[in-house]
Amino acid sequence: MTSELDPQEPSLPSVDEQPTKRIGNFLADGRCVPVGHGYRWLLRGWTIFRMAPLTWMGIAVTFMALMLAVSAIPIPIVNLLGNLLVPVFIGGISIGCQAIDDGEEIRFAHLFAGFKSNPGGLLLLGLLYFVAMLVLATVVGVVGALIAWIAGSGYEAASVPLLSLGFLTTLLLFVPMAMAIWLAPPLLVFHRLSAVQAIKTSFLVAWRNFAPFCLYGLLVLLAAVFASLPLLLGWLVLLPVLYASLYAFYRDVFFEP
Repeated sequence: MTSELDPQEPSLPSVDEQPTKRIGNFLADGRCVPVGHGYRWLLRGWTIFRMAPLTWMGIAVTFMALMLAVSAIPIPIVNLLGNLLVPVFIGGISIGCQAIDDGEEIRFAHLFAGFKSNPGGLLLLGLLYFVAMLVLATVVGVVGALIAWIAGSGYEAASVPLLSLGFLTTLLLFVPMAMAIWLAPPLLVFHRLSAVQAIKTSFLVAWRNFAPFCLYGLLVLLAAVFASLPLLLGWLVLLPVLYASLYAFYRDVFFEP
């Protein structure tokens, strides 16, 4: 695999074209990797970011601006549309990462390339993710209301176990959801799976790599804390690294080394 850019390479193909290059043999059932690979995915994401930092930051800023603009419109159906579009943008960014693997370069237009590569599946993935988030929010809200009621009734001794229960409930719901969603966009874009197939495959492969996935998640949380300290400016770097690390995760577990 090479990430070097060849200055003699002919003009780049349109991002509207479905990627045809493949490096390595695709493993439909994935493979297990050592726990340390959770760190390597982020490191690879950083390496990819450094190849074109200004382009990556432009993609991140535009992505965030579009999401903020949509969420600011007080119309429920528009807010739903914003959630549906997230996997489409992630799919396009994955195409940009594959372009780098193919010896090309990522371009700003890659952000929108998902609209030409299985957009129906990506939109359905966004809808399923939105429904899952509603279920998660409902469960957490019920547990939180129960904690508030008990605390208001003077049962302080019971509030600590309930707070722990609320945290564990959120964790037990969020982690499987993240495992099911995280690898789904590149599977939809590059392998034309259905949304349900992509979710199932993402979850099973992430489950087989539970230890590196947890390490990866912990490192992302730690990086998010530091990225938030200087007026959130660190997210201009962390978001592109995170997008690229998602692709690195996909490449690592679905292809032979």
